[in-house]
Amino acid sequence: MTHHSNDNSWREFQSEYIVQKKKQAHFIKTIKSAMGVLTLIFLFAGIFFLNIEAPEKDKVSSSPEESTEEAAPELPSAETDKFSKEKLFTLLSKTDISKTDKNIFLVDTPEAQLKISTSIDVPLQEYLLSLIDQMKKLTRGKPQRIAFVVMEPETGKIIAMTGYDLSKPDTNPCLESDYPAASIFKIVTASAAVETLGYNPQTQLYFNGNKYTLYKRQVQDGNNKHSLQISFSTAFAESVNPVFGKIGKNYLGKEKLESYANAFGFNQLIHSELPFVSGNFETNSNEFHLAELGSGYNYDTTISPVFGAMLISAVINKGRIMIPTLVEHVTDSSGEVIYKSAPATYTSAITAQTAETMMQIMQKTVTNGTARKSFRNSSKDPVLSKLIMGGKTGSLHNREHTIKYDWFTGFGKEKTGNKKIAMAIVVGHGEYIGTKSSAYGNMILKQYFKKQPEAHAQL
Repeated sequence: MTHHSNDNSWREFQSEYIVQKKKQAHFIKTIKSAMGVLTLIFLFAGIFFLNIEAPEKDKVSSSPEESTEEAAPELPSAETDKFSKEKLFTLLSKTDISKTDKNIFLVDTPEAQLKISTSIDVPLQEYLLSLIDQMKKLTRGKPQRIAFVVMEPETGKIIAMTGYDLSKPDTNPCLESDYPAASIFKIVTASAAVETLGYNPQTQLYFNGNKYTLYKRQVQDGNNKHSLQISFSTAFAESVNPVFGKIGKNYLGKEKLESYANAFGFNQLIHSELPFVSGNFETNSNEFHLAELGSGYNYDTTISPVFGAMLISAVINKGRIMIPTLVEHVTDSSGEVIYKSAPATYTSAITAQTAETMMQIMQKTVTNGTARKSFRNSSKDPVLSKLIMGGKTGSLHNREHTIKYDWFTGFGKEKTGNKKIAMAIVVGHGEYIGTKSSAYGNMILKQYFKKQPEAHAQL
């Protein structure tokens, strides 16, 4: 039975991690040489928290009659006295699993050698690593940063995770949270519009000017003789900024945007064994900023690739977001299982009905929207023709205009089977634009859903 004190300890531990990550981001911009020092500070802080014993007053009695406090919900893993999620969190913080094709790892600790069995799909991971190797050999169009995350939406299990960052080769780019969310945030805005404004795919909307710009004059309420009419589903599929700017500023407003951002997990602690931060979403008193937030046209809203996969998983999993996991179980040197994960719901972000509507809208992204070129002729493909596919693209330069970030968060599910995946891909293009993220999404779907021999655990 998991005690309340364990949950408090975990939240303190993870809060410390998030605070430390923000400090790291600040120092990276100002004093890059401090990275090693900050890492040591975090690791010592982790060890410190692991050895703190909770005060007796915070513990919940094992007898229901004796307890006057509401018991905390059980943690989503079968933790034992020998091994806790905090310890696993610390181990994974020091072990970069994203650069290997193995799904079993041996880790030496002061107490014993541990065997960590993960949910990595070896053939898929090998395929993505082969793509990474090809990219690194390019002389033109080589990404400065790239990250792939593939997840089972119904369980939260990460089945593939890899990438690289040329400027920070020792980091796992899948866990970094400084990527601008760009139009990926339209998933949140659109979901809020469906639930609170009653929008459906056919709802007619209006905008003025260019689809991909966002000026104050473009988000004024109402329409005129120069306005263009467009359906809600087409506006989403084509990522029309003025439409979503108007929705954010004029129809949803600050409270609803904040509410749905929080519902999806922005600014929240996520009880995962993985050392990652979800996403940052902040409003202010500037009304036009609400238009920028609603459309994703801003530098302030940021997400990690793992969190990007969580966002899309809500759509394909009837509104539920599962806590992402990578570890199946941990065994000690004697073969005893000392940690075992179990699927757990993180939150229900939207209703099942809203999720179904969003699935319909997202399918249009790959058939008629911003990802159509990457998915052309899918209906004739022997693998893709058997799938229901959808997603959302997003693109935005960094503040320095040295990297153009290109997102694809998407899903695929069998039309006649039960297999489904959610994925997030972000490519940080340099001077030359190489392969688009949506094209990698196409490749991942083909690789995962093609018939292949059953994978076996690899050590």
